[in-house]
Amino acid sequence: NSPPFSSRNAAGDFEGFDVAIANRLAQELKIEKVEFVPTETAQRVPFLVADTIDISLGGLTRNSERAKLIEYTFPLHTEVMGVLTTDKHPGLTSYKDLNDAKYTLVDVRSAWTIDWAKENLPNAKMEIVDSSADAIRMIAQGRADALVEMLDFFVAFTNNHKDVKWNILSEKIDVGWDCIGVQKGNYALRDVLNIALFKLHSSGVVDAEWMKVAGAEMLVK
Repeated sequence: NSPPFSSRNAAGDFEGFDVAIANRLAQELKIEKVEFVPTETAQRVPFLVADTIDISLGGLTRNSERAKLIEYTFPLHTEVMGVLTTDKHPGLTSYKDLNDAKYTLVDVRSAWTIDWAKENLPNAKMEIVDSSADAIRMIAQGRADALVEMLDFFVAFTNNHKDVKWNILSEKIDVGWDCIGVQKGNYALRDVLNIALFKLHSSGVVDAEWMKVAGAEMLVK
């Protein structure tokens, strides 16, 4: 339930970036069939620890707490948290500048970044919408001033508003390095996955699959 990483299509089949990468890894490792095990976000690490799954995809950001419990491969992709705005606000140089009642932020319902903004930018107004496309439309129409989010999956929607001069602030609030997780101590699997990942990166497969779902290149590589 996490498009564009993974979801089910009308036929009930899995699709998305992680699904495509899993299938390409299977080809590299000469595995005939991949078994996909749907997990909630909080279940990813416990499922590895319990040996319920062999590898975990799904936007698994590398951090020191998880590294105590599982092994990570080399990064598969990044996610950049930053500010998307327009040329109507040339004075904006940092996300901190948005902490002002004159600015209205927009975000998608249930996004964790809403609480982040309330904590770090308490003086800004906030509008909540139902989709990424709606959020970009709000800014394009001047009903909101900026989006503070993991921007990679929002950039493509700016193409729907080519008359707007979009601006991504050069300041990066955070960069998440997302890897594939395997069970603690399973170095053999981790190492062979790293070799396969190198092949998928160097051959352009990862970039091509990312472009399919994001509509733009990764903001950080």
